[in-house]
Amino acid sequence: NSLEGAAAGEISALEEAFRKFAVHGDTRATGKEMHGKNWSKLCKDCHIIDGKNVTTTDVDIVFSKIKGKSVRTITFEQFKEALQELSKKRFKGKSDEEALQEIYKLIEGKGPGLTGVTKTVASPTVSRLTDTSKFTGSHKERFDASGKGKGRAGREDLVDNSGYVSGYKHAGTYDHKVQGNK
Repeated sequence: NSLEGAAAGEISALEEAFRKFAVHGDTRATGKEMHGKNWSKLCKDCHIIDGKNVTTTDVDIVFSKIKGKSVRTITFEQFKEALQELSKKRFKGKSDEEALQEIYKLIEGKGPGLTGVTKTVASPTVSRLTDTSKFTGSHKERFDASGKGKGRAGREDLVDNSGYVSGYKHAGTYDHKVQGNK
């Protein structure tokens, strides 16, 4: 009975890892199916790919073999099949069952890593360059007092094309002059 409980706990931890990787990088993903890209990421991040016994090519071949002909994703059941296939290659000296348990241990509780993701740097140089209150000359006019950009009005001289002569100083005074003379 305790063995069944441990196995059930293991499966849920494995399924949890599967879901985390399945939704990684895809806002529309449900977590029930995994794309090849995320399968490769799981294999890299969880160190299933060791460079000797299992390579990225092996991982891609297993994925293509397990998934359906016209489908681009694998389900959790197919995922377990793929792991079984890879476990034989990764842990050659062990029995199939032992190898499968070892590969499960590599994956359980893991999530997609964010290595190589660009982080913003808050250096004094960058903050000085982006502080609009320190801008001078024509650049200063592009922002209002609060530091918010004025958009197009701040970048271009907007031309007043109203009237017969554009930019005429006394525009709108005709009626006033005519009325004043009467």
